[in-house]
Amino acid sequence: MKFYRPLKRIEAITFDLDDTLYDNYEVIRHTDAQTLKFIQEFHPALADMAADRIRLMRAELLAQDAEIYHDVTEWRRQAVLLAMTRAGLSDGDAKQGAKAAMENFAYWRSKIYVPEENHEALAALAERWPLVAITNGNADPHACGLSQYFQFTLRAGPHGRAKPYSDMYKKAALKLDLPLEQILHVGDDLTTDVAGSVACGMQSCWINLREGNLMHIKDARLLPHIEISQLASLTALL
Repeated sequence: MKFYRPLKRIEAITFDLDDTLYDNYEVIRHTDAQTLKFIQEFHPALADMAADRIRLMRAELLAQDAEIYHDVTEWRRQAVLLAMTRAGLSDGDAKQGAKAAMENFAYWRSKIYVPEENHEALAALAERWPLVAITNGNADPHACGLSQYFQFTLRAGPHGRAKPYSDMYKKAALKLDLPLEQILHVGDDLTTDVAGSVACGMQSCWINLREGNLMHIKDARLLPHIEISQLASLTALL
C-alpha cells in the first residue's frame, strides 16, 4: 500500500465494479460473441450480421447524441435495434429482437468470476463500513454474487452521468447521509475513478492491477490518496 495523500476519517467505501473486483475483459469478449450468435440466429435476415455492424451502429448513435454513452445498456439496445431495422426487419420484429438480444446479453454478462480473496476482503470490509457499488457499466451485482456486500448500486444512465462526472458520487453521499470527504472510492481507472472522485471531494484508492507506474502513466491527472495492487490490501485499514 502506497500513500500519496493523508487519509481522513472513512465512514463508507464505494467501489467500481468492472476490472476492479474482477477481470472484465474475457467476460465482455465472450458476451459479445454469444450476443452476436443470438442475433444471427434470431431471423434469417440477420444470419450474416457482422460484429462490426453493431459497432458502426453504436458510432452512428453516438454521433447523433453524445450523451448516449452515459447509459451503455440503452446505447447497446438502440444499436441492435437499428442494425435489425436496417437489415429489413419490421419495427415489431426489430423491437422484439432487440429486447431478446439484451436479455441474452444480460445472461452472459453476469457470468463473472470473482476471486475468493476478493469475496473475503469485501465481506471483512462490509462488517466495518457500508459499501456501495458505483459503475459506468451494466454488470448486475446480484447476478454476479456480489450484492450481499453492498448497501446499494448506482449505475450510469439511470442514476446520473458516467464517471468522472460527479453525479453518482454525490448521489452515493446523499443516500449514505455522509459528507463526500468521509467516503473512500476504490477503482482501477485513473480518470473515471481517481480523478473523478478526488475532484468532487472524496478520498480515492487506486487499485493498480497491471503494475503501472503512477508517475509515468499519461492519464494520471490527480493523485489518489492510496494505491494498492490487490483488494485484500484494503483490510489493513480495518
